[in-house]
Amino acid sequence: MGESLRERGWRLFDQIIESAPGRDTSPWALIEGRVTFVPDYDTLSKLLGVPVYLNATSQSGVPALALDVWVSYEMRRAGFDADKVWPRASEPRVFPYEIHAFVESLPAQVKKLVRERIAGGKVAGAAKSANLLGKNYVKQVDVVMSSWATGPELMISTKRMDSSFGKNAANRVEESYGDAKNLRLRHPQSALGFVYALNAIALSAEHDKAMWLIDLLQKLGREDDAYDAVALVMPDLVGADEQAGTEEPDEAGPLDAGAIPDPADDSGAGADHVGDDVEQVVPVRLSTAQVPAALDPGAFFAVMCSRVLDNSPINFHTAARARRAAAEPGAAPLTTAVDADAGLF
Repeated sequence: MGESLRERGWRLFDQIIESAPGRDTSPWALIEGRVTFVPDYDTLSKLLGVPVYLNATSQSGVPALALDVWVSYEMRRAGFDADKVWPRASEPRVFPYEIHAFVESLPAQVKKLVRERIAGGKVAGAAKSANLLGKNYVKQVDVVMSSWATGPELMISTKRMDSSFGKNAANRVEESYGDAKNLRLRHPQSALGFVYALNAIALSAEHDKAMWLIDLLQKLGREDDAYDAVALVMPDLVGADEQAGTEEPDEAGPLDAGAIPDPADDSGAGADHVGDDVEQVVPVRLSTAQVPAALDPGAFFAVMCSRVLDNSPINFHTAARARRAAAEPGAAPLTTAVDADAGLF
């Protein structure tokens, strides 16, 4: 049996992250005298190109993963522990930090055997997604930073809307309001964020609906007991409106808490795809003209980092604190991935 689209997607995502020029650099820079978070938009652009390269619809889970991988990558760039930020940069994507530390402390021969079992998905608690209990119900959270000692310190939900703008825009915002309240009431000290990707074609296909949605996203970040910040990215997915099945599928019924293995995905299975070439992935340009300052991704990440650091002792997350404190003069994030004619994030 060949690889699923999801497995192929993860392999390409991993290659992009491993070779990202900004992987080992700090995202913090002094711009016009202000400490500013400068996201790696080139890497986001390349990640967004993976679902297009694979011709993967949302039912495969690959388009949504592109956002999750980027957000977790940016949090690691900020200096937070790579093994506490989920999805991790390697298998298993969701794995308790304390168990990872225990495995690393084992004798070499035993450690090798345990690592192989973990990588093969043969242990409970190792998965690609995490479900967290809110005040009233369990919610799958896309990007998490957590440990047994602290509980969730960071919870970021991501959503994509590539088509069907008129039909689904209101539903997505309404769901987000409820999810934010549910998580916030159980985890009041956590950094809680929301990243929304809206296909730029919406600005021409459903302009009024798109502007209404952008306005609602700004309001979503103003509630004291909801999200601390909201970000908007607008990939220019030309022609995506004609693709079938581009709406994210919803889970039906109640969810179980914990690290939940992904359901079997046989999309694209039946043949090996060792020929996938990351160099053939075409970066997706980002449209920026209608992204307001309140939804700026750089400002979003700055709020997330500050919220985590402000709500933890000074001897926690020392690497992240040091990176922010060492910010040096830098340039605004003008990259080949951004539509410069439309403005900057």
